[in-house]
Amino acid sequence: MGYDASCTLTCDGTTSRGTAWLEHKDLVFRGPTRLAIPLASITSATARDGTLHVRFGDRSATFTIGSAAEKWAARIMNPPSRLDKLGVKQGMSIAAIGIGDARFADEVKRRGAKLRRSAPAASRPADMIFYGANHRDALMRLAALSKMIQQNGAIWVVRPKGRAEITEAETMAAGKRAGLVDVKVVSFSETHTAEKFMIPVARRRG
Repeated sequence: MGYDASCTLTCDGTTSRGTAWLEHKDLVFRGPTRLAIPLASITSATARDGTLHVRFGDRSATFTIGSAAEKWAARIMNPPSRLDKLGVKQGMSIAAIGIGDARFADEVKRRGAKLRRSAPAASRPADMIFYGANHRDALMRLAALSKMIQQNGAIWVVRPKGRAEITEAETMAAGKRAGLVDVKVVSFSETHTAEKFMIPVARRRG
């Protein structure tokens, strides 16, 4: 079950039917009433009998969304970290190539993953490669990088958001040319997005 649901919203004495989305930074409702609640402003989120109860500032709202209410409340109050969304786990071998985000390196180390800042040897493939690509020309390296990950590993292409020098469509096409499949997109930071590529299951060895 994802983070969108048809529901009934009650807020400021008004009740209306529409759709709610739990997004990266906001809890959004669209219907006769429109509401966008920044997650940072929410002081409490609880679930009871299929209803999500949210307190933000001096206001409150209830979303009757059914069995997903507990899941939404937990995500609001305990949002996943960047590394959670990227799938980085303790003990993993991580290569960061061209990633200028110093906080990312610190986060990886604190997670207990092994970090290297150069391309791994094919004889010692990484579980994940985070590859900084600021221009479409950098995408030509994806085929070579695909030989440096474990068979069930991943390459995350980290690129600037909204830049003409390298677009989502170009990144997806380059991954396909390299024999990879795109499986996920994550907001890496305020300025960068990350696209995850993996070796197709049919091509994996062992």
